[in-house]
Amino acid sequence: MNRGLLAATFGPEIRSYAAQTGIDVKLVRLGPLGQERPALLDEGVYFDLSPFTSDFDAVFFRSGGIDRLREAIARRSLEPVRNASKLRVAAPIAKPGAVIGIGTNYAGHAAESGSPPPGDVVMFLKAPNTVSGPYDPIWIPMGSSKTDWEVELGVVIGREASRLASPVESIAHVAGFVTVNDVSEREFQLEASGGQWSKGKCFPGFAPTGPWLATPDEVNYRDVRLRSWVNGEPRQDARTGDMVFGVDDLIWRLSQFLTLEPGDLVLTGTPQGVALSGRFPFLAPGDVVEVEVDGLGRQRTAMNSEVPS
Repeated sequence: MNRGLLAATFGPEIRSYAAQTGIDVKLVRLGPLGQERPALLDEGVYFDLSPFTSDFDAVFFRSGGIDRLREAIARRSLEPVRNASKLRVAAPIAKPGAVIGIGTNYAGHAAESGSPPPGDVVMFLKAPNTVSGPYDPIWIPMGSSKTDWEVELGVVIGREASRLASPVESIAHVAGFVTVNDVSEREFQLEASGGQWSKGKCFPGFAPTGPWLATPDEVNYRDVRLRSWVNGEPRQDARTGDMVFGVDDLIWRLSQFLTLEPGDLVLTGTPQGVALSGRFPFLAPGDVVEVEVDGLGRQRTAMNSEVPS
């Protein structure tokens, strides 16, 4: 968001904060599952955005919601969310129409997987109900012995993208960026599925997202740091500059094969340092996974055993 608009709305304290940070506006959703409400997070305070939009969903993005929100913030003051500290932090976008994953998009991860860097984009799909809150528990599927973590930069689509003419056009179709953990069950993905990756990617809650969304002007997405930890021990540490296909190239390439729609979520790949490498054990009940993209917040999720129905 334009720092001038933010300062005009919230006064000198926010003006000072905005001048010192790269991320000055964070779009979030708060509340129990199915009752989430849109909000803005700034300097640790949540402000209620429900007077301006019912949710951060496809309708919001398709109708130019972020630009309208900027105008609304400039015109009026916002009310803090009551008892915000007691509310669940949900994924910052409502259930997307599509979640598109990208495989082996970091050279280091391709090498640890025993594969050369791909000559073209490796694409798979995750079910929309994989998207969950950044602190929600993750349920290890019954029969799983190879559940893995993957920190990723997530791209939220803001405008329909189809057959883009060049990568230069891509960023105009992006609403913002989020931290995502592309949780994967490797046996189901690679060994027992006949090569159908999505079988190991689609369990509910397998894409914790957030805690917030930031617009492209606030993120150095071409060279931002990604990290992950398991039980406090470092696992991944890389930068998006190591991608095989950068964000601009990636969105352009995807648009040649499918129509990206407002609210869709693209997971841009993970760097080296996952359990699949053989360097670390796979996840077990009781483990705590943390993933972070600089400027986009850190998740913290506990691993639980799936309860037989």
